[in-house]
Amino acid sequence: MKKKKLTDINITAFGIMQKATGQPQIKEEPAKEKNPAAVALGRLGGLKGGKARAESLSANQRREIAQKAAKIRWEKK
Repeated sequence: MKKKKLTDINITAFGIMQKATGQPQIKEEPAKEKNPAAVALGRLGGLKGGKARAESLSANQRREIAQKAAKIRWEKK
C-alpha cells in the first residue's frame, strides 16, 4: 500500500525540526485494511449506477446534463 504524504505545513515543519535536532520521529498510524466484501459491493453498485441513473432520467434532463458538461469542457480551453 502506498504511504500517505503529509500535507500540513505544521507537521512538515515539526518533522524537519525533529530531524535537525536529532529527536525521535513520530510514527504514522498503519493503514486500515479494507473489507473485501464491502469493496465488492461498492464496485457492483458503481458498475450499474450510471446506467441506472441514465434510464431514470427523461430525455430533456439528459440533454441538459450533457449541454452543461460540454459547456464546462469548452470553458477550460
